[in-house]
Amino acid sequence: MRKALIGMVVACVALVGLAAAAQTQTGPMSLDTALGYFQHDSITVPYSDQGKAELQAIIEAFRTALGVPASLDETNEDQVEAFSVDASEKDILNKLSQAYYTLANVFTPEADQEQLYLKGKNWGFKSLRLDPNFDDLRGGRFDTSVAQETDVAALYWTNSNWLRVSEKHKMQAVLAGVPKKSQLITERLLEIAPDYLVGGPYRSFAAYWSGLPIGRDLNKTLDNICHVVDAPTYCAECDITQAVPDAASYFENRTFFVEFYLMPKKQWEDAEQILQSVINAPVGDTYPLMNAYSQARAKELLGEVQSHL
Repeated sequence: MRKALIGMVVACVALVGLAAAAQTQTGPMSLDTALGYFQHDSITVPYSDQGKAELQAIIEAFRTALGVPASLDETNEDQVEAFSVDASEKDILNKLSQAYYTLANVFTPEADQEQLYLKGKNWGFKSLRLDPNFDDLRGGRFDTSVAQETDVAALYWTNSNWLRVSEKHKMQAVLAGVPKKSQLITERLLEIAPDYLVGGPYRSFAAYWSGLPIGRDLNKTLDNICHVVDAPTYCAECDITQAVPDAASYFENRTFFVEFYLMPKKQWEDAEQILQSVINAPVGDTYPLMNAYSQARAKELLGEVQSHL
């Protein structure tokens, strides 16, 4: 027991050291350095403890650039909305929303994710509402605000964080109308930028229809996921006018196909084959973080799939 406790302490000290190293070797990360981690609509830190430390430093660089005081509760939407931000800083808000989502989704245990997703959601809405036409808090309608919005990153990362918060409080989200509002955002994204992040809006909608507590529709899950996977056996009858280019290069397209369609449909053999294709593929240089993370996720899903074979 004593050895185990010592080991835990050493591990914690190591993680703290990594986080500190990202800032103290050359001082706090600059804004230009933080922005340089964003390539191909994705974040390029490595999938490692060092990558987590770098991502935390990126978040701090954005908070510093925005002038966010330590006293501001980023999980409180009212406080974030009251905080003054110039419209020229919209891109930083979007990337901060994305960074919080990524920190939660990739590097944080599930029990500790909600606060990060809340922060990401609130900064995303802050960005959307910098557009005077996005006036849902000023007497306007949410649907008309979304219908005119063109900031793809703001829509995408706001929605991604919002859905993850809603997953943890499903019935409250239903009563608050979140599923319908999220659907409006995704439909808008499919109108203006279906290929964003290698088919991100299609992935979002596929998971949305699979995970609804009321109104689940796996046929709609398949209709969306078929835009980002090569699965003619399943997609022959789907209305796919144009597949997302190079979708196989982004591994999460295939893990979502397995998690949100094949596994609910109990297609265990096909699920195993697709997960193995993800695990065996080279991560590549374009999406180093998300492909490495997707491989780790594929290994987790494979254990469950193989238990049914």
